[in-house]
Amino acid sequence: MSQPLPLKCFTPQEIGIVNEAAAMAEELVSNAYKMSTSQWLRRKYDFRTVAELGPGEIIRGPFAQIIRYEGQRQDSSLGSEAYDFYKICLQDHAILDALHRNRHLQLLPFCLYILTHELIHIVRFSKFLRSFVATEMERMTEEGIVHRETHAILSGLTLEGLTEVFRFYRRWREPVEEVNDF
Repeated sequence: MSQPLPLKCFTPQEIGIVNEAAAMAEELVSNAYKMSTSQWLRRKYDFRTVAELGPGEIIRGPFAQIIRYEGQRQDSSLGSEAYDFYKICLQDHAILDALHRNRHLQLLPFCLYILTHELIHIVRFSKFLRSFVATEMERMTEEGIVHRETHAILSGLTLEGLTEVFRFYRRWREPVEEVNDF
């Protein structure tokens, strides 16, 4: 049985760019949702790249996925102190492949869009605007909403390469039509 090929991972220079995108995304989403710095300091999420992910957190296709874990303070055994912890699992291989196939995309604006998008999901889960558990149709509808919100948050930004990213994601901003069986 053959071993799968190793996945492409971000280089140290690319990790620096991803970290810059993460800091920008946190600030933009914080401002958009009027969340104070102290609310972000108590954050219940983290970003990770492929090099830091377990086998069950690596997927083929999407650029990122959010996995929800149950967190609890180490010094507490009370179930009432449990909280949702979200891990944003960046899929380096998928992002790098998209950049390779779409030469007009640049890493910083592309990752800024992806990370802003994922943070909006987490804010919506945390504020109970959307349930983490959803049907396929609900997930597709939510994706459209979050893509439109991502575009709205980023559209006021002047960043080289962002227009190309908007073009890349333009279809996701269109409403999902309900499927009816007759």
